[in-house]
Amino acid sequence: MNAPVTRDVETPHGVGRLVTSRARRPVVTLLLSHGAGNGIDTRDLEALAQHLPRHGITVVRFEQPWRVAGRRIATPPASLDAGFVAAAAQLRGSTPLVVGGRSAGARSATRTASGLGARGCLALAFPLHPPGKPESSRLPELLGAGVATLVVQGERDAFGRPEEFPDDLDLAIVPGGDHGFAVPARAAVDQEQALEILVESVLEWIVREVVGE
Repeated sequence: MNAPVTRDVETPHGVGRLVTSRARRPVVTLLLSHGAGNGIDTRDLEALAQHLPRHGITVVRFEQPWRVAGRRIATPPASLDAGFVAAAAQLRGSTPLVVGGRSAGARSATRTASGLGARGCLALAFPLHPPGKPESSRLPELLGAGVATLVVQGERDAFGRPEEFPDDLDLAIVPGGDHGFAVPARAAVDQEQALEILVESVLEWIVREVVGE
């Protein structure tokens, strides 16, 4: 795998950043954004960027302008969507596009996937509801993506446990994982194994739903 390439990108709400981990012979491009409380260096996004390119999947991580500017609080959802769309516009169209992200980034991906012409949507740690408020469901947002969607959810995610999602949803579970896919010391799998499950689940789904078409 080549070393990641970083470049700035103009968006309607400031300068964002693209970090591209390119496959040698790419067959799919996966565009990912981050959550509302962190950047693109989370364990899940880094694991995908490290391992997927060797399987022909170029991984592009997009850092929103609020994060690039050093602010601690994410800007409103509409601005996140606009930034994500601007990032997608910078990508070459020679391979099928899959959009995704973690938490708030996953929500943005579901809202923009269809309009971007994506072939799939990857929702990592989808915040189905605020912790302790299952009545405030964001399920319509998830179901409205309009493209094949995979949810990867930690078993202990306070923003929505796997059993809270519809049975007919494409769902991969990380045993013992919390909202950040961290696992306890005495979990059934260790941290490395948890991330392996995440990466393998995403890879299998992309091959089945996107490459296999």
